[in-house]
Amino acid sequence: MPDHTPSTDPAALLTHRFSLAIARAFPSAAETDPLVVPNKNPKLGDFQCNAAMGLAKRVGKPPREVAKALAEAVDLADLCEPLADADIAGPGFINLRLKASALAGILAHFRPASAGTTPNPGTTVVDLCGVNLAKEMHVGHLRSTIIGDALARTFQRLGHAVVRQNHLGDWGLPIAMVTHKVMDESSAGRLDLANLRLADLDRLYKAAQKQYAPPPGFELVATSLAPFVTSKLHAEIADDLAQAQAAARHLADAKQTLIRLQRKDADVVRVWQRIVDVTIAACAENCAKLNAIVLPEHTAGESSYADELATLVEDLLRRGIAEIDDGAAVVRLDRPEFGNIKEPCLIRKGDGGFLYATTDLAAIRRRVQTFKADRVVYCVDARQSLHFRQVFAAAHRAGFTTRPDGTIATLAHAAFGTVLGEDGKPFKTRSGENVKLADLIDEATQRAAAQMRERQADVPPEAFDRTAWSVGVAAIKYADLSIERVKDYVFSFDRMVAFEGNTGPYLLYAGARIRSIFRKAGLDPNAFRDVPLVLEHPEERALALAILRYPAALAAVGEHAEPHRLCQFLYDLAGAFSSFYAAHRVIDAPEPVRASRLRLCLLTSETLEDALTCLGIPVVERM
Repeated sequence: MPDHTPSTDPAALLTHRFSLAIARAFPSAAETDPLVVPNKNPKLGDFQCNAAMGLAKRVGKPPREVAKALAEAVDLADLCEPLADADIAGPGFINLRLKASALAGILAHFRPASAGTTPNPGTTVVDLCGVNLAKEMHVGHLRSTIIGDALARTFQRLGHAVVRQNHLGDWGLPIAMVTHKVMDESSAGRLDLANLRLADLDRLYKAAQKQYAPPPGFELVATSLAPFVTSKLHAEIADDLAQAQAAARHLADAKQTLIRLQRKDADVVRVWQRIVDVTIAACAENCAKLNAIVLPEHTAGESSYADELATLVEDLLRRGIAEIDDGAAVVRLDRPEFGNIKEPCLIRKGDGGFLYATTDLAAIRRRVQTFKADRVVYCVDARQSLHFRQVFAAAHRAGFTTRPDGTIATLAHAAFGTVLGEDGKPFKTRSGENVKLADLIDEATQRAAAQMRERQADVPPEAFDRTAWSVGVAAIKYADLSIERVKDYVFSFDRMVAFEGNTGPYLLYAGARIRSIFRKAGLDPNAFRDVPLVLEHPEERALALAILRYPAALAAVGEHAEPHRLCQFLYDLAGAFSSFYAAHRVIDAPEPVRASRLRLCLLTSETLEDALTCLGIPVVERM
């Protein structure tokens, strides 16, 4: 029977029809997936049903016989051209071609801004960015920010209630070191806390790390040997010994500062809070330059869990979830129900100190129990995979992922690879330093501006800088997001900023070119929003089908947390439009074809813009 509710996903419509057909023809296998996919060879049809081979094994019949039974049982009269024997290919692949009227009718109901919305999607927490206190954002923060922001935007686009969490590293001994250093500099009058900048903090952080460390290979315990060193040997190691002794004193001071911070000493907390505020403000500013939504209110530092850690560990020990092993508290995970992880999850060291795992467990408990998350997605480097396997398994074992209504929240590690330089090594400056994120964005913007000048871009002077920024950001973000996230990729400005090929600037140009059609003809795009569609030519059909794959692309990103699926959709859509525009006149086509093609242009433009927005890529009016 025809569907009563209009759908804008032909594959979903056909899947529903073939599900009914399978239930009619083979009731014992009614739950079988119809496996309806776009046809790889458009000459054979628009879609293909590949269920016959799998069904054949279940019902004990030859695949082609099964395919013929499905073809007879399925009701496609209102959707597809009549099926003939020639439409059953090979071992039972059923080729399907939509009727032009059906395709036009489906597309007529399509609205990009409402495509792909998930019913009852729930709450999703996205852990993204992950900066550290007193340190400038660099290329190492690029992927966690870009991927996390794209996923958060897409989940929200699908209807999820999204909670962003920037897990700020703001607690522990390294933080006490820099806090102590800032207090010293402030007391000596060399630093004005009121005018503190992140660059100051970054410099002092590095200075503290160096000052509190002994010489390479020279252990601090060497200081206890000083009384026994001969005068000749002392002369040889005097400098190293003095540095080691100084480092020991500084480290002891930092530990005292940490104790004061943990006890909430007002003087220490005041300086620490100033460092936090400067760091968070700079992070928000950098993320804004990257067109990523990471605001101060999204930040939840490790410090926000500090008061919970001791009671968390004691609770797990009391319930038998954790146990003491050689003085340390661990959660064992080496049973099948816990994932057969041989390495236990260490949650408290023998000296009583807590670890990243302890804080992450507290974070999971808060995100599920307080935020009521159905799903928590961590956008963190793939090198942390074992850590998250352990923490997730420990959280499940502890019951932290069990929601108040008894359902179990899903924890996912959206792991990503490394950004490499053109030498194949992790991307660094020539001096070996991490490339600052702000410098990266500035250079991309400058290169985009140079390309625009060279191409004599059609951009008004007052919009030139903003457009160059948009193109530069699109270049960086699309180059990252278009790669399967688990893979490493080589950072190449020349490739990223190119206006041709599978790049961000190319997609921006495709959208700008469509908008120029209406602008140059003096037409209001909204006037064509509801005109009848006429899809007679292959390029028109191909473009219509490309547009209608948008809901499935969004759903795939939501299901797998893989933004590259949306990037591939965008590139395919831009290519389909390019083929259509090259093959057919638009403005000077006869009516009603002219109006139909202008509506196709409008739908393409709106779909491009909506999808780019989901990826956090700013669109432009002209290029």
